[in-house]
Amino acid sequence: MTTPATSGVRRLSYAGFAAVVLVYLVIIQGGGLLLQKLTDVDSTTTTRGVVVGMIIPLGVALVFVIGVVTYLGWWRPVLRDDRRVSRWVWVIPVAFVVAILIAIDYGALADTTTGFVLTLLIATQLVGWGEELMFRGLGVTVLREHGLGEGRVALWSSVIFGAVHLTNAIGHGLTAIPQALVVSVAGYFFYLIRRVSGTNVLNSVLHGLFDFALLSGTAILVDQAGYPGSFAAIVLYVVLAVVLVVRRRRIEPAT
Repeated sequence: MTTPATSGVRRLSYAGFAAVVLVYLVIIQGGGLLLQKLTDVDSTTTTRGVVVGMIIPLGVALVFVIGVVTYLGWWRPVLRDDRRVSRWVWVIPVAFVVAILIAIDYGALADTTTGFVLTLLIATQLVGWGEELMFRGLGVTVLREHGLGEGRVALWSSVIFGAVHLTNAIGHGLTAIPQALVVSVAGYFFYLIRRVSGTNVLNSVLHGLFDFALLSGTAILVDQAGYPGSFAAIVLYVVLAVVLVVRRRRIEPAT
């Protein structure tokens, strides 16, 4: 049996975690809207647009989460995961790498500047590190500290992750609902990547690269109908979902 991950340091109630998530969302959503109004920039198809609409609010949000983890003294349980899963689960990060390589719209990126590509790459890494630190790092630790088994930790951390994306309805309307459902599934994949790798680093990097790949095929060119390679993400979700359903009883290591 493992001892409480945060034994001897500060604890965080469910209400406290909800407050942290709320502030995180306000920084990203509210800060992004405020900056767009102040700068008259409402597009992420330019380097300046990515900086204003993504890097600044996402960077501030990441700093906020880092501050919370530091205050709680939770860096070890947030960044490391001793509750490993069976080694075959490595198929998930490998599948993500393949999907990322296929989904990147290399042609569209080649038509932009190197500065824009690097800026978008930084912005998406801020998404990956911020969301993974918040929901797979801080969120998973909070749930474990309240005595939940790994099945419930996986379920609720993924549901919370999907639910917060409903705030995207502010700018995207009802399309945020199916997005939230898909994101919940992705949350479970990232949770398993965290556990199989034993760290919160790999899922953070892959999360950012996955978003970079998808944005390169859907947001680089305003008028494009959609990059065919983006369908790799759909195939990835379906294949991994089937694999995990079939082998669900073999995820946890044999005792």
